[in-house]
Amino acid sequence: MKQVIECVPNFSEGRDKNVIEQIVRAIAAVDGVKVLDVDPGEATNRTVVTFVGEPGAVLEGAFQGVKKSGEVIDMRKHHGAHPRSGGCDVLPLVPVSGITLEECAELARGLAKRIFDELGIPCYCYEAAAYKPERKNLAVCRSGEYESLPEKIADPERRPDFGPKEYNETVARCGAINVGARNFLVAVNFNLNTTSTRRAMAVAFDVREKGRKKREGGSLTGKVLKDAEGNDIWEPGTLKGCKAIGWYIDEYGIAQVSMNITDIETTPLHVAYEEVCRAAAARGLKVTGTEIVGLVPKRVLTDAGKFYLERQRRSLGIAEEEIMKIAVKSMSLDDLRPFNPREKVIEYLMEDPAETAVRQRLVRMSLKGFAAETASESPAPGGGSVSAYMGALGAALGTMVANLSAHKRGWDDRWKEFSDWAEKGQALVSELVSLVDEDTAAFDRIMAAFGLPKGTPEEKEARDMAIEDATFYASQVPLRTMRVSFKVFELARAMASEGNPNSVSDAGVGALAARSAVLGACLNVKINAVGLKDQAKAAELISEAESIATKAVTEEKEILEIVNGKING
Repeated sequence: MKQVIECVPNFSEGRDKNVIEQIVRAIAAVDGVKVLDVDPGEATNRTVVTFVGEPGAVLEGAFQGVKKSGEVIDMRKHHGAHPRSGGCDVLPLVPVSGITLEECAELARGLAKRIFDELGIPCYCYEAAAYKPERKNLAVCRSGEYESLPEKIADPERRPDFGPKEYNETVARCGAINVGARNFLVAVNFNLNTTSTRRAMAVAFDVREKGRKKREGGSLTGKVLKDAEGNDIWEPGTLKGCKAIGWYIDEYGIAQVSMNITDIETTPLHVAYEEVCRAAAARGLKVTGTEIVGLVPKRVLTDAGKFYLERQRRSLGIAEEEIMKIAVKSMSLDDLRPFNPREKVIEYLMEDPAETAVRQRLVRMSLKGFAAETASESPAPGGGSVSAYMGALGAALGTMVANLSAHKRGWDDRWKEFSDWAEKGQALVSELVSLVDEDTAAFDRIMAAFGLPKGTPEEKEARDMAIEDATFYASQVPLRTMRVSFKVFELARAMASEGNPNSVSDAGVGALAARSAVLGACLNVKINAVGLKDQAKAAELISEAESIATKAVTEEKEILEIVNGKING
């Protein structure tokens, strides 16, 4: 699996576009780096940049960004609402695929050492990259912020992991960087209907894991209680894996609870939102909206959307885009500005538009365009792609009946039953839609193999092997279409038997479409398999295909009997 990591540096400049652009250009100029997002904040005077790539490219991009920030940001002149200790304040590496958090931690330590060795900028290592247990907490590394660096560097216990023994001109200009490795962190601000920083801070203390210092009488102003060793006693907040403060944002004219959710498994975004709403209400306040800073994994929004759909006793088996729309509206993510998931979700931004366009050439067409393309003199798309699309339509019809049943008046106590069926149906639709283009791609692969040179014995042997491999693949794709399309019968049967009776004919048409998909794909398995030189492999493919086709005919017949029985009363 290809190794991919994400880097999310926060630079202490959110107002000067020229400075921000210079830093981003330095990062983007590194081959193999893809900048996904640049999110400047005027009030915080801070810009969050998100970029991804293979480890080597990302490390180089991070180094070049730090180098440029050291040239264009002078921390002696910096002021903003957000805590900070350097021109590049935090520099976390995040594992995305093919690499562990521990491996990212080692990379982060190496990056911190390089930054100091080559640029002279001191670095603290935090979170998974921390050398000292207490420095796992970013707040410990950044304590006292930029202004405290002279005394911290002079103190052997508080000195950076990589840095000078004396405060110097480079530190004065650049500050200190916090380099770390962590899992996905969601940075989010909750907008409050108040201008009071003190009240926002009180809500933040109520919910953040660290909580607040415990005081006499449970008051907010009483004497801080101490334990037997004389240490302050802390009263924990209600949300695990969450750090939060309250602040006033002049740009918006409101106070916010600013939160970092460092463990989205334990505390998903929607759980944090609900708890902040509860804590705010308990203090006479209201959360008016939510602002996501930077990017989030797709599941942050889909999990939230499903949570609110379930609360409404609505089916979860709807399109991904609709689930996200529910999340956006439920948490008022568009309170301050329009919210477009395509601009905030990591997985969407990692997609290569050109590559996606090639991979989804057919499914992006209109119905009319797909029909016209099929009718053209080109041999692809052909029966394999059309079979996959028929299977997708069969699954879509079954899913529609499930969603209509989940929403049927008087059937409220059965919404979960039909929601589960709809979710299964959506998964089938998604898989079969992807097979529409994959079948045509398999045909193109055969044509490419036949086009290989054959002038020498070596070329001829390589060409023959490529043709055999491509033919085998072209036989496997329609067989996959058969397997997935056959699963549609279970959905169609359930909806014909138990679903909304007003839509029973739709369940029947779904079964008809599934049968046509199975039988059509079977023909494609056969015509491709007979071209294989490995006859044993060909016989195995054809045997499985014929078995599925036979069972599909039986399934269709039984489901239609149920459908006609209900129609005829």
